[in-house]
Amino acid sequence: MHLFQKKDVVSALASNKKLTRSLSAWDLIIMGVGVIVGAGIFITPGIIAANYAGPGVIFTYLLAAIVCIGAAFCYSEFASTIPLAGSAYTYSYTIYGEIIAWIIGWSLVAEYLFATSSVAVSWSAYFRNLLTGFGIHLPPMLQSAAGTAGNPAGRFDLIAFIVVFLVVVLTLQGLKNSVRVSTIMVYVKIFVIILFVVVALFFFQPKNFDPLLPYGWTGVGKGASIAFFAFLGFDVVSTASEEVKNPKRNMPIGIISSLLIVSVLYGLVSFALVGAVKYTKLNVSDPVAYALRVLHQNWAAGIISLGAVMGMTTVLIVIVYGGTRLIYSISRDGLLPTNLNKLNKAGIPTGSTILFGLIAALVAAILPLDKITELVNVGTLLAFSSTSLGVLFLNRNKNTKDLEPAFKVPLYPVFPVVAFLACLYLLVQLQAFTWEMFAVWQLIGLVIYFGYGYRHSHLNKNNIN
Repeated sequence: MHLFQKKDVVSALASNKKLTRSLSAWDLIIMGVGVIVGAGIFITPGIIAANYAGPGVIFTYLLAAIVCIGAAFCYSEFASTIPLAGSAYTYSYTIYGEIIAWIIGWSLVAEYLFATSSVAVSWSAYFRNLLTGFGIHLPPMLQSAAGTAGNPAGRFDLIAFIVVFLVVVLTLQGLKNSVRVSTIMVYVKIFVIILFVVVALFFFQPKNFDPLLPYGWTGVGKGASIAFFAFLGFDVVSTASEEVKNPKRNMPIGIISSLLIVSVLYGLVSFALVGAVKYTKLNVSDPVAYALRVLHQNWAAGIISLGAVMGMTTVLIVIVYGGTRLIYSISRDGLLPTNLNKLNKAGIPTGSTILFGLIAALVAAILPLDKITELVNVGTLLAFSSTSLGVLFLNRNKNTKDLEPAFKVPLYPVFPVVAFLACLYLLVQLQAFTWEMFAVWQLIGLVIYFGYGYRHSHLNKNNIN
């Protein structure tokens, strides 16, 4: 029964050891927009339009946004009820018990870790393109990891390693500094997106919307499963609960507002893109930049590439932040070594930040992109589904029934159930290889849990004493 012990959140909320509360609702919105709007906004609209939805690509983002908003409502209720670091891991520890919390937490470690590495590899590719424009070329062996397509001489992705290292150094300076840098880049990123929309609308042709749905509504549904992953990342905002001023008010505002802003940005980009260029031409790796080249607006295409680098930088900052706070929370509960939750003078968990950054940097440097993206989606969807389902038990759980949430999920219990079922549907769509990789990752996690976490868990120690 010790495996299913639940965390006493009342005692945890009263604990003296806390992170520094310095974030406002606007800081959370910047974090949310910063992590969701990455390179995906410059890539996925064209792929979805060409292969699934045609000019109706905007409907795929609308459908995906509705699913994400359902999950966002659930995260908001949890975050306003339990303002502690750890996101879905902490929520699961409260509702389901320790072993389920470990599985969810370990899955989230995979999400944050491999998402950081994959974004760093993409950042490296975009940055090398910018360097090439200035006539600067790295030796082939330092351009990418071994096994990367198109570069058989690759051995170590130096730029990917360096950018993760720099983000970790920035994170160690304090959360407020990270948010300040991220805010500047988010503003630049939004400017670049608006610039593309304005330029593309000058070349808007209504005939490009005929036919509106060449693949039917079935194509819209399939496209939505891809568009859904373009929204991933808003859950990272919930890891900031313990560092937010007035979390009961600011957490729901930050999570939901950032998601709404991103939905509008995706809608504008997809509408302008298919309006300016026929959807059949957009099945390329850089559809936004490609569209500008087709329209003979090369000056803007260069700015878009810079915007993509800026976009991925903010993603890195926020994901590294989320990953380190997750490890900090797991360590604080005794499931990982205690030196991972020690705070420096700036209130930053130094041990978890350095460990997370070092592993993410090494993975980005030595493994090709297609090998490190497999575990991101599983961890995210498991966290979404556990949080959505958990809301149904929030008011019935003895640990939380007396806590007053500042935000309630509307249309309860419809929204939580729909969000949970939508996540299950998307989990079923994942490849068998992804599940095999996930099983290996979980096996490693269970070895760590039963070899260390179970014996050092603070809940188990309390019971033994």
